[in-house]
Amino acid sequence: MSAVSPTPATWIVQVVAVVAVVLVLEPHAWRITRNVVTIIHEGAHLVVALLFGRRLKGVRLHSDTSGVAISSGKPTGLGVVLMTFAGYVGPAVLGLGAAWVLGTRHAVAVLWIGVVALAAMLILVRNLYGLFSLTVVGALLFGLVWLGTEQQQVAAAYLITSFMLVASPRPVIELQRSRARRAAPDSDADQLARLTRVPGIVWVGLFLLVNIGCLLLGGWWILRPVGG
Repeated sequence: MSAVSPTPATWIVQVVAVVAVVLVLEPHAWRITRNVVTIIHEGAHLVVALLFGRRLKGVRLHSDTSGVAISSGKPTGLGVVLMTFAGYVGPAVLGLGAAWVLGTRHAVAVLWIGVVALAAMLILVRNLYGLFSLTVVGALLFGLVWLGTEQQQVAAAYLITSFMLVASPRPVIELQRSRARRAAPDSDADQLARLTRVPGIVWVGLFLLVNIGCLLLGGWWILRPVGG
């Protein structure tokens, strides 16, 4: 996990970035890869809930790419606001952190972090589709760590990182489209509006601002590694 990884050729990073964009923009691919975003979204809720002393109850992931993270504790307060906010920015923030790790030439660490996080979520999963999703993604990551060549591991780490960064704005856009149709009255943005009395559209804008900021900064770090 602490081994220094080789810096990939520029063309490899560029190809990986193009693949990440395709996985987000191509409708058939997005129906599958959107599940990964949901896993990270719900995982972000759980992490922040744990940091603020809430009791974790479980997580459910559904075949329509929706999900729910369940915790108990105070119904209001800063902790609840940050926990609710964390979901839609989770993939971008995690992608930014992964981009920093890549810049330090520890690509395998990105894969190991994913394996450990998924293993922790498996303990909390409460439905069969969630169990299936976490097992498949976890098995793929573990297979890369255990059986993949160094070049495959580096390419995979760059692809995963690029995907998280590129994918993060799309669910926010989808969220606002649903809100515009009044099809998501209990969305994270609307829950935040009820908690803070700040309009939901403002929270949607903040989600998007954080995600685009992480995309730009993370992309810079990937193309110009830290310490490189």
